[in-house]
Amino acid sequence: MSPNPVSSNPILRRTLVWSAVAMVALAVVAGLVGLVVGGGEGLVSGLLGVVLAMLFLGITALSILIANRWFGDPLYVQFFFAIVLGGWLLKLGLFVVIMIVLSGQPWIHPMVFFLSIVAGVIVSLGIDVVVLTRMRLPNVSDASLPTEAPSDRAPGVELPTVVPEDRAPGRHHRVRNESSEDGPAEDSARS
Repeated sequence: MSPNPVSSNPILRRTLVWSAVAMVALAVVAGLVGLVVGGGEGLVSGLLGVVLAMLFLGITALSILIANRWFGDPLYVQFFFAIVLGGWLLKLGLFVVIMIVLSGQPWIHPMVFFLSIVAGVIVSLGIDVVVLTRMRLPNVSDASLPTEAPSDRAPGVELPTVVPEDRAPGRHHRVRNESSEDGPAEDSARS
C-alpha cells in the first residue's frame, strides 16, 4: 500500500461528511413527518428509510476510499475495481434482502418509507453535485510524467536549446521582407 494520498480522497471524505450531516437533519424531518402522518409506524418508517438511503449511498464512496489505499501498488487497478464492484454487489444483495424482509411487516408505513428513501437519495445526489462542482481537481491527477532517459537521444545528435527567431512560435506565417532600394526582391528576380 502506498502512503501517497489520491487527489479524489478529500472529495469523497467531504461528500461523506456532508451526507452524514444532511441525513441526520433529514432523519429528524422524516421522523417528524412520519409521526404526524402515520404515528409510530410512520416514525419508524421515516427513520428506517433515511438510514437505508445513507447506508446504500455511503457504501460506494467508502469502497472507493478503501480501494484508494492501494494506490501505487502494481495491482492497484485490480484491487480498485474488485473492491468497488464488491461494494456494489453488497449494496444490491442488501437491498434485495432488506426489501424482502420488510415487504410484509405490519409496522412499516409504505408511503413514508418510500418517500424517505427517495428524499435521502435526492439529498445525497444534491450534495454530490455541490461538492464535485466546487472542488478543484485537475484533469490529469495522480500521474507522474516520465523522465528523459539517456537512450531517448540519438548518438551524435545535439538538439538546439534556443529556437531560431525565424522558427519561433507565431512567426511561421511571416515572410521575410528583403527589399532593395529598387523595390521588393521578388520584382528584381523576375526581370
